[in-house]
Amino acid sequence: MNRSIIRNILGLVLLIEGTLLILPAIVSLFYSEREGLIYLGVGAASIALGILLSLKKPQSHVFYLKEGCVATSLSWILLSIVGAIPFVLTGEIPSYTDALFETISGFTTTGASILNDVEALSHASLFWRSFTHWIGGMGVLVFLLAIMPLGGGSQMNLMRAESPGPSVGKLVPTARHTARILYIIYFGMTVIEIILLLLFKMPLFDSLCTAFGTAGTGGFGIKNTSIGGYSPSLQWIVTIFMILFGVNFNCFYFLIYREWKKAFSLEEVKYYFIIIGIAILILFGELYTTVGNASESIRHASFQVASVITTTGFSTADFDLWTQASKTILVLLMFVGACAGSTGGGIKVSRIVILIKTLFKEMNSYIHPKSVKKIKVDGKPVDHDVVRAINVYFITFMIIFSTSVLLISFEGHDLVTNFTGVIACLNNIGPGLELVGPTKNFALFSPVSKFILMFDMLAGRLELFPLLILFHPAMWSGMFKTKRKH
Repeated sequence: MNRSIIRNILGLVLLIEGTLLILPAIVSLFYSEREGLIYLGVGAASIALGILLSLKKPQSHVFYLKEGCVATSLSWILLSIVGAIPFVLTGEIPSYTDALFETISGFTTTGASILNDVEALSHASLFWRSFTHWIGGMGVLVFLLAIMPLGGGSQMNLMRAESPGPSVGKLVPTARHTARILYIIYFGMTVIEIILLLLFKMPLFDSLCTAFGTAGTGGFGIKNTSIGGYSPSLQWIVTIFMILFGVNFNCFYFLIYREWKKAFSLEEVKYYFIIIGIAILILFGELYTTVGNASESIRHASFQVASVITTTGFSTADFDLWTQASKTILVLLMFVGACAGSTGGGIKVSRIVILIKTLFKEMNSYIHPKSVKKIKVDGKPVDHDVVRAINVYFITFMIIFSTSVLLISFEGHDLVTNFTGVIACLNNIGPGLELVGPTKNFALFSPVSKFILMFDMLAGRLELFPLLILFHPAMWSGMFKTKRKH
């Protein structure tokens, strides 16, 4: 285990977080709030600790996937631990457990909250709360690679550990340039959304926070009504950008470089839009029969489908009051999630597609035992190792999901609350149904259950294994052993 490189990465992560904590302090200065001093102090302490950890350069920059997983998991945990401190020191979230829950929910782009009155927070805390979505959306380590590349050809091990989806490849020959391209696309789309929101009369502060939540597919609103209090035009803008941020970023790369054929031939993206279209049609039909207003029905249906499948978690209406068929569709979309290589969570459309193709291949082998047929995606054969990894991922996902539902069920809440609460955290969605519906929150759970849900949020964002590997005894057996001198 290359301990020195892990320590160095953690130090750089703290440096970045400390620098970013200056932003809510600036916001606080603009609104003449005292909370900014606390953010500034925590930021300074984070920078100082980061300098101490990264001062001694690692002997070797080469590290393998296991180091990448450990560095990634510890980075996200450390980010959350430090990021929660300002909420406690300002007194806006007095309980550190609640503050940590809110912060992990922010960084993992989950959007599950313990707050009863969001609007009671200071502008600095509202900004930081939403900005954690933007930081976590693309990943702080991807940002780290973009500005401070590691040597030794090991960068892809960090990207694989942090980036969502079954596999991560390079858009260009080097991981550093890939990371830069991803962040340029991410930043550019965020700026475009902010400009459009401003053009349609959303205040600047609201536009920034809403765009951060949309880009990171996080869903922390700065109003108690989430996006419901804004005009229909603004709701449509957010709907469109939620869908766009759920698209595989490879598609945007191909479009920018005018590789139209590659962009429009991505099978996952096609199925993603097909699923969205079918879900919107069904929800529109259900809503129209009860509401009777076509424009309102299509707007709410489109917004909620986009919000749930991209795991953003914004809302314009209390969908917990919708028909059973509508709620069933939304719960199914919670499992599906967005595309691989996007900022969205969930199992991912690509995995669902490969799992279904594996099912048909298996059925075909029963009918034609001697046939040899490869699973293909985008016209290319899918390697057996990828199929095996997806099968293992799905099994692991279901084990964590089932165990979490069982553990929190001892509190005595109803099954729908427990079921959708866990899936909302594990798939980084935010709101569930019943007691954790869009107009309610997660404050009802005990500290023990909150830690279980925090684990689920981190596991879901890091694609399960980078976090789970921390609990493997073999990972730590030689971690603290000193080398023998011969």
